[in-house]
Amino acid sequence: MELGIKGKKALVCASSKGLGFGCAEALAEAGVELVMNARGAEALEAAAADLRARFGVAIETVVADVATPEGQAAVLRAAEGADILVTNAGGPPPGLWSDWDREDFIKALDANMLAPIALMKALLPGMMDKGWGRVVNITSQSVKAPIAVLGLSNSARAGLTGYVAGTARQVAGSGVTINNLLPGIHATDRAVSLDTGVATQQGISLEEAKANRCATIPAGRYGTAQEFGATCAFLCSQHAGFIVGQNILLDGGAVNATL
Repeated sequence: MELGIKGKKALVCASSKGLGFGCAEALAEAGVELVMNARGAEALEAAAADLRARFGVAIETVVADVATPEGQAAVLRAAEGADILVTNAGGPPPGLWSDWDREDFIKALDANMLAPIALMKALLPGMMDKGWGRVVNITSQSVKAPIAVLGLSNSARAGLTGYVAGTARQVAGSGVTINNLLPGIHATDRAVSLDTGVATQQGISLEEAKANRCATIPAGRYGTAQEFGATCAFLCSQHAGFIVGQNILLDGGAVNATL
């Protein structure tokens, strides 16, 4: 399918690996020029070089933490005039409700709610002036079905979801769509970290922890960054202009819900 976005410019946050890289990869394949961001320079440069070699698109890299005002300013300078924004950031650490203090929540909000809002606020006016734009926020399946040990993530991402619900409907008339992608477990470093924690806690091997988790997923496996990225690219395409303010699960059926 021709996505109709060749030559567009996209900012993809936290895109040196994992789901962010999957999104950058799919957009590059569609001919989109990229601004790729991550906190680690070595991994970011390697990822950008890979995509340039395979797809021949222009890619600018920005090493920055988008959870900070300085990091946001840096990526926004590079992404001036962007047509597409994909927000992403690593999730807060797991724990119990009794573990978290105010500062823990502030960090989670900065990374997973306030940073995406700041980037949208900066880039939406330009998209609206052009009459076309796409925003995709990578959130979590916990927005639909809270995960007890991820209370920080539950809270911050639910706040972002509420913001998007209203904002998406305010900008849709200008040809700009905002939607959220809600990943379940995917074969990324985050999955390894979560499975390692379970393995340590339960005294089992990493392979056993992964197998036990796979057994809870109707698809019987973890998702891939490539299929996640393909969904993101479709939401950014010319075909997705009537999808507004939606929360789309990519979880292999793990969330057992009718709606």
